[in-house]
Amino acid sequence: MSTPSTFSSGGTRELNFELLIMRIACALPFLFHGSAILFGAFGGPGPKGFAAFIQAPVSVGYLVGLAQFAGGLAILLGALLRLGAICVMTVMLGAIYLVHFHHGYDINQGGMEFALTEFLLSAGLLFAGPGKYSLASLLPAPLRKL
Repeated sequence: MSTPSTFSSGGTRELNFELLIMRIACALPFLFHGSAILFGAFGGPGPKGFAAFIQAPVSVGYLVGLAQFAGGLAILLGALLRLGAICVMTVMLGAIYLVHFHHGYDINQGGMEFALTEFLLSAGLLFAGPGKYSLASLLPAPLRKL
């Protein structure tokens, strides 16, 4: 997908490198936290510990970990990016609503600053697409826009 940008000189260029940087910035926290929830990596709680923390069934721990890890991987690789963005946006809405909102905005007070930033970055990538530097072109044609 071509994402043009217009400069004041009247020329246009594609924002492929910029989209790659945004994908990396967005994906790394999801891969980290998804690994911690899904696999217990990096001293994370694992699915059972995460589910206990949010007082939900263990299946929710697996689903949240999978959504974060697989969504982050999809965003990083640019293949199935839109599907991955929807997954992580859903998790971030849940995190904002269930954990952070009542603490306000400030991340130092447990607020929604980081979760909202990740949500908005994912939303931007959802609309912009992965750009040229992605693995989307390796997918069958019907799956390339997902």
